[in-house]
Amino acid sequence: MKWSKFWHIISPVIKNKYFIALLFFVTWLGIFDQNNLIERYKLSSRIDKLEKQKHHYLEEIEQNKRKMEELQSDPKNLEKFAREEYLMKKKDEVIFVVVEE
Repeated sequence: MKWSKFWHIISPVIKNKYFIALLFFVTWLGIFDQNNLIERYKLSSRIDKLEKQKHHYLEEIEQNKRKMEELQSDPKNLEKFAREEYLMKKKDEVIFVVVEE
């Protein structure tokens, strides 16, 4: 198909005022509008990222709740936790901290 035949088919469509208005409208929405496609993509990515963070923090909350229940249920667990995490000791004990490199 030669260029002239192609142009004769496309020319009336391009010169149509409704086509021009539609093209202008789509361009305006796609690029210049406040809620353009680029901004919508950025916001969508941010929402996905925040949903992942929300899921992570909800899991962390559940783990902490389980730990809290475990610590409150048995005094031996609480003592073990205090010794491991905060290096607490009894009066007659000496603590050696081993740092692995």
